[in-house]
Amino acid sequence: MKAHDDDGDRAARAAELGCAALVDAMGRIHPHRAHLLPLTSPDPSRALFGPAATMAFMPYRDDLPPTDFAHLFYRALGSAPKGRVLVLSSGGYPETSHGGGTKLSRGDQHEIAGVLADGRLRDFAQLAEYGFPTWCRGEATQWGGNIVMPYAADVAVEVGGVTIVPGDYIYADTAGAVVIPAGSIDDILAEAHRVDEEDARAVERIRVERPEDMRGTTS
Repeated sequence: MKAHDDDGDRAARAAELGCAALVDAMGRIHPHRAHLLPLTSPDPSRALFGPAATMAFMPYRDDLPPTDFAHLFYRALGSAPKGRVLVLSSGGYPETSHGGGTKLSRGDQHEIAGVLADGRLRDFAQLAEYGFPTWCRGEATQWGGNIVMPYAADVAVEVGGVTIVPGDYIYADTAGAVVIPAGSIDDILAEAHRVDEEDARAVERIRVERPEDMRGTTS
């Protein structure tokens, strides 16, 4: 119960700070790429936050044993799915549907924190009604099971040029998304707060600066 309480507080802090401050904070502490460019949501007013549970998609092969979305969904989320973010990799096909309202209704039933998909999803109207936010590459109409297939769960995946491992914290809003290592989440939130304060002080300085004082400066 304590972990859920902590994540509720972290989610509120992250939403107040926003994606840009979190990305800046990540850049100060970790040199690797951690940001994703803006995604699409059935309800852009809802930010996404929580620890990642991963599902890897691969290009479809008819000679491999069939894989089942439901089986991998529960393997990814484990015995405590509440509050976790289901991350779906694209399998190299970000413009293809990777699921929709029917398959992802499991997330509503188990109170997950959200879905981050590196592909398209179907049934935006249905997804918007669920209790979790969804961010993806856009809406799809055509089924994509003959192009990509869910292949593995609870493994490292690549999304938009960023490595995501199970347990990483994901934050997404209209500005984009950021992937934060679990061991750094509190340090990143604290650093992002400092970034926010520094930006506020810079705005105050800019408000009182005079053009004649800026001649010969480089910024």
